[in-house]
This record gives sequence, C-alpha cells and structure tokens, in this order.
Amino acid sequence: MADLKIRTRDTGATARMEKGAMPVLSTPTGGQLDLVTGVSAPGFNPLDLLYASLAACLALSIRSAATRLGVTDRLGEVSAEVRGEKAAEGPSRVARIEAVLHIGGDFDDATRDQLIHMAEGICTVSNTLAGGPEIAVRRG
Repeated sequence: MADLKIRTRDTGATARMEKGAMPVLSTPTGGQLDLVTGVSAPGFNPLDLLYASLAACLALSIRSAATRLGVTDRLGEVSAEVRGEKAAEGPSRVARIEAVLHIGGDFDDATRDQLIHMAEGICTVSNTLAGGPEIAVRRG
C-alpha cells in the first residue's frame, strides 16, 4: 500500500502598521497586501478578506468536488460571490454570510447542487466559520 503524502503549506498572516499608516499584511510565504478602510477606497478591508477567503475556498472546492465525481472535463467557469451582513447590535461581528456559487459547464441542476454540497464539506474556510473556532488573543 502506498504511503499517502499530505502536502502542507506554511499558513498565517501578520499585520504591521507603522505610525500614521494603514496595515500591511504579509504571509509566511512572502505574499503581501495593503489594507484599506475608506468607504470608497479600492482594495481589501478586513471583512473583504474574510469574504474573499470563503469565496476562493468554495471555488477551489468546486473543482475538487468535480474531480471526485469524475466530471472535471465538463466543468466550465466557476465563480463564488460572498457577502455578509453585520449584526445590528454588539459586539461588532458578521451575523450572516451568504455565498452564491455559479458553476459553468454541462451539468443538470441536480449535479450542480451535488457539487455545491460537496464543496461545502471540502472547504476548510466554510467548515471553520460554521464551527465557530476558538480564538485566542494574547500579548506578544
């Protein structure tokens, strides 16, 4: 029996903010992103990043689900639109997140629904958000 090789990636993020500046995010793998907070400023704010993480994970998970079903040859363009609603009362948080998945390709509605259901189970981000992970914040 062949050994299963699990690929891992060093994950995480660091936000650094110099006096009077906006935070700059970096990843252990060298990725970098500037944050914005202005209402009309182009770019990502912290909530956009939360929604973007879910959108990207669901889109990638559709492809994984198609592979598991053996239908990747029929899969077309995939898009995931994610939006959230902030809670009306404190503490400041997102009360509801909605994801709408568009799956192009030669599929009937039942197969599209199956791909979406499978993607929800595959996506680490949706599973994490649904489970309400423990968050530990401490002084460094």
